[in-house]
Amino acid sequence: MTDNKPQAGIKEWLGLVVIVLVTFLIAIDISVLGFAMPPISEALKPSATQLLWIMDIYSFVLAGMLVTMGWIADRVGRRKMLIFGAVVFGIASAIGAFAKDPETLIGARALLGFGAATLTPTSLALIRNMFHDSKQRKTAIAAWSGTLSTGAAIGPVVGGLMLNNFWWGSVFLINAPVMVLVLILAPILLPEYRDPNRGKMDLIGSILSLAAILPLIYGLKELAVNGYSNERMVYVGVGVVFLAAFIQRQRTAANPLIDIKLFRSGGFSGSILTNMTVMLAFMGIGILTNQYLQVVLDMSPFKASLWSLGAMPAIGIGIALTTVFARKVKPKYLIGAGMTVMAIGFGVLSQLKVGSNVVFVIVGVGLMAAGMIASKTVTAEIVVTSAPPERAGASAAMSETFTEFGSAMGFALIGSIGSAVFHHQMLNVHPAGLTGPALDAAQNTVGAAAQIAGQLPPASGQQLINASKEAFTHGLQVAALAGAIGMVVVALIVGALLRKVPIEAALPREEADDDIVDATIPEQGKAKAAQTEGEEPVAVPAG
Repeated sequence: MTDNKPQAGIKEWLGLVVIVLVTFLIAIDISVLGFAMPPISEALKPSATQLLWIMDIYSFVLAGMLVTMGWIADRVGRRKMLIFGAVVFGIASAIGAFAKDPETLIGARALLGFGAATLTPTSLALIRNMFHDSKQRKTAIAAWSGTLSTGAAIGPVVGGLMLNNFWWGSVFLINAPVMVLVLILAPILLPEYRDPNRGKMDLIGSILSLAAILPLIYGLKELAVNGYSNERMVYVGVGVVFLAAFIQRQRTAANPLIDIKLFRSGGFSGSILTNMTVMLAFMGIGILTNQYLQVVLDMSPFKASLWSLGAMPAIGIGIALTTVFARKVKPKYLIGAGMTVMAIGFGVLSQLKVGSNVVFVIVGVGLMAAGMIASKTVTAEIVVTSAPPERAGASAAMSETFTEFGSAMGFALIGSIGSAVFHHQMLNVHPAGLTGPALDAAQNTVGAAAQIAGQLPPASGQQLINASKEAFTHGLQVAALAGAIGMVVVALIVGALLRKVPIEAALPREEADDDIVDATIPEQGKAKAAQTEGEEPVAVPAG
């Protein structure tokens, strides 16, 4: 089908800059606290539990509210919700920066997650309104996807640079001026889009989605960090039960938050599976490689984060190649190629030794980053075009929710493989003078082994350090090998799901025709129709 949609102009591309700025800050906030925890601990004296909530509450609330916020944005207006989210994000940043106690900081991080949940699906859905030409839309989505990956990658570096010059609260204040700029530019550069006929929000569905996602992600992260326990499995089980209830509710509700019928589309299902898998792989192995740089190669956290920037060129290459080939190659082949590149990256990491050069880490992580960004760029296009235009926000929210699941499961699955191998190998290590709880702790995590080694006589301490480095590296090798195999298997499944998706992942013909008719209706007529229904005029998207 030939794409004769109107071309985006300079206003739309400047609007994309606004969206990219918002997306960049959301991504940075996921990882920016990495270096700030020691000074926060010193200043606010949080308990171990409070420290965990300071780190995790952002992603928990973000994942839990995405679906609801995507629906609300489609209903009341995507630009309105983006501006509202920017206000919330800016206020929460200021509260976090000047928090005087752990409870206030936890509340600020939760509010940041709520703001991010408002901004994330809205920003992707607005791209559909602004870029009607499929080639331009692919380029815009590539920029959006690349910004997410880049922001998450450089978050620790930004945090480290700020902390080298300012107090810990500065890692929050970097958000405020950008959000002020967004508040000024968004009304000028971004179009409004809303569906006044969505009906009432499914409040029960919203509660069920939150009740499903929060315990499920919490349980998965606890399993990854602290290992198996019945209590943690209960959290996962409760999440699964509520998830089943949420799905059933969406099948029967008069105005569901998400359209379950979308999953009947191989393109949508394949895209969701791809997003979840590539994020699972990238985040899971990222935890292990970061530890490898610091524990095995003895780098400081800041030096390790600077080395991790070596993978950034691969992200740029992945975006550029995907943008070019997306116009000529079917999605199943592009996504398959992206996952294959990730599998090769896993293969490189599976060959790491204790004394390997850091370049091998950068090459492996770079290949994985390139493959991930290529895959997510293609799937983002399919996700926003699989749903009718009025449901693009909810569709994007569902995609990002599964992406958050992938992140949590990456920690749980790949991280657990590495931890299991480490523990099994360390059971054979018994340095002189190390017994009881200290020995158990040293056999469970590489961090504990390094800390305990400093308390032992030099010979015993060095034996423990050498053994822990060998065991950790072996765990990374096994986890990477398992990841490579899993990536190939999922690539085959996704290829089958996407086999009917064309190069131009266009809407079904009847929806496409509706778009064309909609674009030809005079703006005054639309305003009159909207006023007849008692709603505000719905602005025609620019272009």
